[in-house]
Amino acid sequence: MIRLHEGHDHAGEHHHEVMSEEQLISLLNYMLDHNRHHAEELSDFAHQLTHLGKEEEAKLLLEGVADFETGNRKLAAVLEKLR
Repeated sequence: MIRLHEGHDHAGEHHHEVMSEEQLISLLNYMLDHNRHHAEELSDFAHQLTHLGKEEEAKLLLEGVADFETGNRKLAAVLEKLR
C-alpha cells in the first residue's frame, strides 16, 4: 500500500499483491529519484551543522549520506538489470 507521508509517497504496509514488472520498475525509479533527493537534503543539513560548529555531527550525517548513496547505487544497478 502506498500512503502519503509529509508530502511524499512512501511504501507503507507490507502486502502480497504482485505488481507487473512495468509497475515495479516505475516504482523503483520513483524511489531512486526520491532517495537521491533525500540524500541531497541530508547533505545540505550536514553543511548547516558545520556552520553551527557541529563538525562531529556533520561528519556522522555525511557518513550516513554515503551509506544512503551506496543503497541508491545498488537500487540503480537493480534497475539497470531489469531494463
